[in-house]
Amino acid sequence: MGDLDYRVRTQSGCIPPDLVSRLLELGHVEEVELWAAREEWFCAQGWARLLGGQGLEERALEVLAPYVDTGWWTAVSATVELLESWGRAGEAIALSRSRMEAGHPLALQFHARLLARHGQADEAFDLLRPHIQDWSVATALVDVADIAGRDEEAAELLAEHIPDDHRCADPWCCRGLDPDMAIGLLATIRERQGRVDDAVTLLRTRDKTALNNRDQLADLPARQDRIEELRAYAATEPLGIAARRLAELLEERDDVEGAIAVYRQAGDSSCQPTNVAVDLAQLLARHGRGAEAVAVMRAQADAPGGAEDWVVHMLCTLCADQGRPQEGLAYLDALKARRHGEEEWELFWIRLPLMAACDRVDEAVEQAKSHPEGAHPYAVSHVARLLAGAGRLEEAVAALEPHSPADSHALAGYLIDLGRVEQAIAVLQEHRPKPPVPSPGPWHDTPPF
Repeated sequence: MGDLDYRVRTQSGCIPPDLVSRLLELGHVEEVELWAAREEWFCAQGWARLLGGQGLEERALEVLAPYVDTGWWTAVSATVELLESWGRAGEAIALSRSRMEAGHPLALQFHARLLARHGQADEAFDLLRPHIQDWSVATALVDVADIAGRDEEAAELLAEHIPDDHRCADPWCCRGLDPDMAIGLLATIRERQGRVDDAVTLLRTRDKTALNNRDQLADLPARQDRIEELRAYAATEPLGIAARRLAELLEERDDVEGAIAVYRQAGDSSCQPTNVAVDLAQLLARHGRGAEAVAVMRAQADAPGGAEDWVVHMLCTLCADQGRPQEGLAYLDALKARRHGEEEWELFWIRLPLMAACDRVDEAVEQAKSHPEGAHPYAVSHVARLLAGAGRLEEAVAALEPHSPADSHALAGYLIDLGRVEQAIAVLQEHRPKPPVPSPGPWHDTPPF
């Protein structure tokens, strides 16, 4: 179970899901069936799904059974999801309950959500309630409360985790459900109850409202059609996230010019001008205004310190999408000249697809090989991609083989496309890592870990 878990989490030493899909698409069903019984989890999962889709549900369960019998959570949850998709909710619930009772840390919220989807929301709520100090369980509780009609009870539980005189100074200040998370979840409930002003007031008490590049204080007025409130917040929010949400809302309403104006205004005042420029360029490109998108990214790249590799990459990609690869190459040449003829690989590789678009694949390959970093595996992978894009798979394989296992997934993919399946699988399994041996301790739950 430990070996399986480590291989699946790292997707190393195994046949990854994208290549399993490719094997099935190309008709190599027998190979997938064979390796499904040989500790290749993604093959087992793909084969079981295929069998289930053909109505052979019992055979599909037999494929997964050896993995489930180990108690490995990934196999258990995948089997539960298949059973549920087949309309066998009772069996799905029984299987997930067995793992929950065995004490698996992820099983509780998974089982509770499953119960709630199948008419047992009250039982799910009661299961979650004693464990609300775990932030992920608290999130599940708020979702389940909506189905169970127990919003106010959930709100009272969350309020107990919001002290009046404390805010976390760092991510490790409070264990489990911290006050900011509790405030966000409580605001979700208040909005659901129609108490939108209360939800906004709650969110304004948080130290930080942005998480994972989204801002709850921006999303709420967008959902509630309080556009002027969102506009006022976008004018003061320093990361540009609220401006993006406002522009998204206007674009959804077919007010493209209004969305463009939001980005242009934010670009003049935001402390994140690069992000705003990227958002604006993507908006323009989506609406057939590629030339303007190129101009926006060109201005950003030409700004002091703006020629970061990812910015230049987007600029050149837009040029290629507009059928103007030569313009992208000209920019790269000018940038190289400004840097006294130096061009690190992070910028050099951007020219390879542009050269390919100009029917200069051979020249691109030679330039890549002669680059000071051209012998490194990360550089060779770009060359192989270039060759494969030109339909020269054998050459792509020849380029990658000396560097295996550095880019074994790409090499195996090209071998599969060539019909050399056994060789591809051997490449993937050549270096099967073992899970790291746990340290004897001491363990710490505060930094440094």
